[in-house]
Amino acid sequence: MNSILAIKPGPKPSKPDGTPDKRRRVTPPNQPKHPGLKPHKHKPGD
Repeated sequence: MNSILAIKPGPKPSKPDGTPDKRRRVTPPNQPKHPGLKPHKHKPGD
């Protein structure tokens, strides 16, 4: 019987005060560093 192997996540980020950092979004001051998404093309029939 095969066992299910889970993907192990890396170490969780910590804030300078030692608590876990839960941020996963781009903050407004850093937004210019991140380009927007490219427009996507639909295939015929989509």
